[in-house]
Amino acid sequence: MSEVSEIPAVYETSLPGLLHRGKVRDMYDLGDPGGGLLLMVATDRISAFDVIMPDPVPGKGIILTQMSKFWFSHLGNIVPNHMVSVVSDIEGMRDVPVTGALAELPDGYQRRSMVIRRAKRIDMECVVRNYLAGSAWLEYKRSGTMNGALLPADMREAERLPEPVFTPSTKAEHGHDEPLSRSEGEELVGKELYRTLEQKSIEVFSAAHGHAESKGMILADSKFEFGYVDGELTLIDEVLTPDSSRFWDADDWKPGSTPPAYDKQYLRDWLLDQRWNREPPAPSLPASVVAQTQKRYLQAYERLTGETLIL
Repeated sequence: MSEVSEIPAVYETSLPGLLHRGKVRDMYDLGDPGGGLLLMVATDRISAFDVIMPDPVPGKGIILTQMSKFWFSHLGNIVPNHMVSVVSDIEGMRDVPVTGALAELPDGYQRRSMVIRRAKRIDMECVVRNYLAGSAWLEYKRSGTMNGALLPADMREAERLPEPVFTPSTKAEHGHDEPLSRSEGEELVGKELYRTLEQKSIEVFSAAHGHAESKGMILADSKFEFGYVDGELTLIDEVLTPDSSRFWDADDWKPGSTPPAYDKQYLRDWLLDQRWNREPPAPSLPASVVAQTQKRYLQAYERLTGETLIL
């Protein structure tokens, strides 16, 4: 298992051609002649409850990029994705023009940076749940529902659902994402596209769930983003990382309580103990919380990919 690293953190990048700065990723136009390529740099910023924390988790962007690379490659037969290559992959970068931000990428940024195809994003978070946990459990305790749909009575925390369920949410640039009922989702993107997104999201989730199971892990839930590349529905952004998914050790799971998580749940739990109102500014993170979060992200990567990652 990799040791927790004290490498310098990258909180924000500054390169030519900035298009967008998200909660975690900075996006750059590469200025290539065809105009179809972008550079996506995963920083070490971390968000919780849709608020960016003031303190980064060193090396987190490397873990996210390498994990997304693994999953994009593993799941490419289900749906196309926007990855061209991680910059550190010499073979994959062979035909990529070194222009714009790529020409000025600092040393040490290659493993956290991915060349991607430009996509027209669909503004809906495609969430799939297979266990009653997180915000879904809180809603169920309040109203017996999940995304507005009634569930059986007397379900327990972290209980496995009969089958993976599509529970989409809004895609908020600022503030909090909000869950969408089926009718709300269909109104947002249209009935036909909603059904397609539901089908593809569950297919991707089910394949990833099966892989995690083979590694002694449980994929409890995950969120995906889709867009169009040259008119084709495409999986974009990140995929199946500890930022966007809930992972448990299969040996730790039993209905009635949520097991220790290999994702940002450790950070969320600490924040809940601070009685923070979930609005900016977020409290500063102790070094121990940063170190434990980094450790869990590394463990998730190594258990799911079978590879050691040296930051």
